[in-house]
Amino acid sequence: MTIARQRNSRAAAARRLGFDFTGHMRRLCDDIVARVDSLRHINMARVAVGYSQTRKASEYGMYASLTPMRFAGGRMHTVRRGQQWGLQRLHGADGREILYVLNFYLPRFLDLKFREKLDTVVHELWHISPKFDGDTRCFVGRCHAHGSSQVDYDAQVAVLVERYLGCDPGGLTYEFLRYSFRELLARHGRVFGRKFPAPKLLKVG
Repeated sequence: MTIARQRNSRAAAARRLGFDFTGHMRRLCDDIVARVDSLRHINMARVAVGYSQTRKASEYGMYASLTPMRFAGGRMHTVRRGQQWGLQRLHGADGREILYVLNFYLPRFLDLKFREKLDTVVHELWHISPKFDGDTRCFVGRCHAHGSSQVDYDAQVAVLVERYLGCDPGGLTYEFLRYSFRELLARHGRVFGRKFPAPKLLKVG
């Protein structure tokens, strides 16, 4: 078999398999948290990475979200109107409890520019509490999620992205981010990945 035919055969096989979006996103997140000191508290084995399909092909709306699987301070339960509540548990392949669900909205996320995609990934990872206890990072002020200034939060994210790129991670880990949803679809035939339903709030006892 000639080299050209081998390449065509591999390309055809890749198209039959399709593009595993969440698998690639997990490898990217693994690489980011391994290289950026400020994110090394994150154990990606306890973070579920999934995707949701947007109902409308609009550039406006959510690109990604992080769902904490515990309540404030990492508590397993909360009390509302005298009733104790807990979140539906989610476990990984190794049996350990999942503490966060990181979700990306397609095709909207993939239709961002390359740097905007990286910013979005790090933006969500930065929301994870430094204690990695299932709660989110909390800031002082009215907006505990982003602090007193969204601009300052975004500036910190930009610094972290620069640190990651400055580590010279190599393009293979994030090369797929250079393609739009349609381009990935054209190259691979289909785009697929894991989906995780929103956790239900359950009464305790």
